[in-house]
Amino acid sequence: MRRNLSLLKKRNEFVKVYVNNNQDKQMKLIVSELSERLFLSERTIYNIMNQ
Repeated sequence: MRRNLSLLKKRNEFVKVYVNNNQDKQMKLIVSELSERLFLSERTIYNIMNQ
């Protein structure tokens, strides 16, 4: 299944902004919140952050 490139960019941007806005929290908590919110795996979220 192909994914829309603009949606991927929006998702990546959302993850980066969310991490920046919640820097005072532990990374594990941020990742679990994003995982629940976006229905992504933790590994995917870490990959987005490392880009």
